[in-house]
Amino acid sequence: MKVCVYCASSVKVDKLYFDATETLALEFVKANMEVVYGGGAIGLMGKLADTILLNGGKIKGIMPRFMNEVEWAHKNVTDFEFTETMHERKAKFLEDIDGLVTLPGGSGTLEELLEAITLKRLGQFTKPIVILNTNGFYDPLREMLERCVREHFMHEKHLAMWSFVDRPEEVIEALVSAASWDESAINFATNK
Repeated sequence: MKVCVYCASSVKVDKLYFDATETLALEFVKANMEVVYGGGAIGLMGKLADTILLNGGKIKGIMPRFMNEVEWAHKNVTDFEFTETMHERKAKFLEDIDGLVTLPGGSGTLEELLEAITLKRLGQFTKPIVILNTNGFYDPLREMLERCVREHFMHEKHLAMWSFVDRPEEVIEALVSAASWDESAINFATNK
């Protein structure tokens, strides 16, 4: 199984986010899962890569060339793909994966996650999306998405596009047990 992981590059976040990332990375290695991520060497990205590499797992970085030019790329990740733009990078993240996992992060992580949800809404991306809600980080996002449904900006069927889990040990099960989704999702009207 191959999963894409969206997560932060900030080094200033609370230790509990690093601990959850390490636990998740170990779960991936134990399950022999390949990880695709943003290629960074610091923050949660760095912790994810360091832990997977230290424990003999598989990880691939995808990064725009301009980020590599300022030396953001993880030096020990040998499977790397460089893109010309951020848009190309996001498209590459979703190629040939079996699921998507989002850890806490900032504007880049949120933007990537919401684009994936939008693509899933349109039936262009059909794989499971799991949001690791460490320390309740994503509670406001969950409320916003549920409000979109309550106020009829989205159909209640759209709630099946993602799952929230509180612990890293729950991520793989959430990926495996996710509701099926296909290209017909584009037909879910929001006004019916």
